[in-house]
Amino acid sequence: MSTEKAHDNLKRDNLKRDNLKNVFDRAFAGISQARESFVPQLTPREVGTITSIATGIAKVSGLPGVGFEEVLKFPGDIYGIAFNVDEDEIGVVLLGDYWHLQAGDEVERSGHVVDVPVGDGLLGRIINPMGQPLDGKGRLVASERLPVERPAPAILDRDPVSVPLQTGIKVIDALIPVGRGQRELILGDRQTGKTAIALDTILNQRGKNVLCVYCAIGQRASGVAKVIATLREQGALEYTVVVVTEGNDPPGLAYVAPYAATSIAEYFMQQGLDVLVVYDDLTHHARAYRELSLLLRRPPGREAFPGDIFYIHSRLLERATHLSTELGGGSMTALPIIETEAQDISAYIPTNLISITDGQIYLSPSLFELGVLPAVDVGKSVSRVGGKAQRAAYRAVTGDLKLAFAQFEELETFARFGARLDDNTRKIIEHGRSIRACLKQPEFAPVSMTEQIAVLLALSENLFDAVPLEQMTAAEQAVREAAADIPAEVRARFDSAKKLSEEDQASIIQIASQALASFHPEPTPNETSMKETS
Repeated sequence: MSTEKAHDNLKRDNLKRDNLKNVFDRAFAGISQARESFVPQLTPREVGTITSIATGIAKVSGLPGVGFEEVLKFPGDIYGIAFNVDEDEIGVVLLGDYWHLQAGDEVERSGHVVDVPVGDGLLGRIINPMGQPLDGKGRLVASERLPVERPAPAILDRDPVSVPLQTGIKVIDALIPVGRGQRELILGDRQTGKTAIALDTILNQRGKNVLCVYCAIGQRASGVAKVIATLREQGALEYTVVVVTEGNDPPGLAYVAPYAATSIAEYFMQQGLDVLVVYDDLTHHARAYRELSLLLRRPPGREAFPGDIFYIHSRLLERATHLSTELGGGSMTALPIIETEAQDISAYIPTNLISITDGQIYLSPSLFELGVLPAVDVGKSVSRVGGKAQRAAYRAVTGDLKLAFAQFEELETFARFGARLDDNTRKIIEHGRSIRACLKQPEFAPVSMTEQIAVLLALSENLFDAVPLEQMTAAEQAVREAAADIPAEVRARFDSAKKLSEEDQASIIQIASQALASFHPEPTPNETSMKETS
């Protein structure tokens, strides 16, 4: 028995050795076959060298296959854009801190153009135009990357602007309305409140299914920090993407910034969403492009700007539109900001932007100094598209408001010379002063549509004319608070295409009259006796 058992064990051991040998044989055979079938492949790389470095640009030799606007990689993970592709050398715009670069360093092609990460993960984040986070919240979670330069939608892919973009600012929503998909220029001298209007518009989009992209171009770090702090305090950062280039950043980043912001907004627009983009401001963008062009020896034109300065802004703003229903029906509204010098709106860059956009909001330093805030000059401001999108309720209550305000401004100038005024002229001036006082509005305090319509209807019905100017702020606040008593079915018609009936207007006027009753001055004894005599 023991001999048979030993024999069986030996047999099993031999079988195991044979199986293990077969396993090794198969493994080595597979490795040998893989080794024999492997063919080493060489990946071609084009490498050039830096010939010279200047402020924000580099001249590069070599790289014969480089394309226009292709990204080039420099030592230290610095990138640049091939801007001038000449026969002997390439003019490159640098997109980062370039102080460590020097002549002779190697430059490598990337094979792609500048792109930027896009997606829902960017909401609430602060990034630079290259898509690098600046807020210390870790890596970005992006859906994809899109080129910063993209063709604008074709005309047949667009729909007319038909939905208003409520800014929450009474003078704009009433007299210079903006529609979703429109391009409305904001221009004025320094320190007249241009950024404040754009910020108010962003704050008013809360709960209105409009996402926002704020692009700071060459701004002071303190100014950008203040804007971000305001957005965070007001709860607007959660639906906003902030793209930042500061004043000490290379001019190449300032040049790329608005295109990157537009690509981020285009992603949301293609998802069928409504987006608002603020470019603050394109004056710095034009100056950055002028600096780059002059350093690259491009021929200067008017005010030393290159000849294609109009094109760089037109191809940017043409991307703002309202897409057709077949493409999702999304929209991108652009609010470019431009700084004027000494109220000169006929300068080169302002006239370029005025001709590209669908209207402008002009902020007057004279009104700003008088304390009329926002300092919107109604006479020089216009909206060529937004009026079509304005709600019927607004059109019903603001029909004669702009004309009455324009008449008042002319007559007020005339009255300053001490001329005698007839009763009709005096009434026009008093009514205009009431309009101006009612259209004043503090910063970061957007007004809802219901409250605006109540105030504007009271204005058009001359209900504020009897209120003393020093009490106008309190009287307007009283009307706004009373607007909550407007019947729900009437309020529902405000946000629709339906016109306000005479009964609707009468009910609103009655509510406003009751709110203003306590602000009307009591008649003097002489006035009372004169009425009784008559």
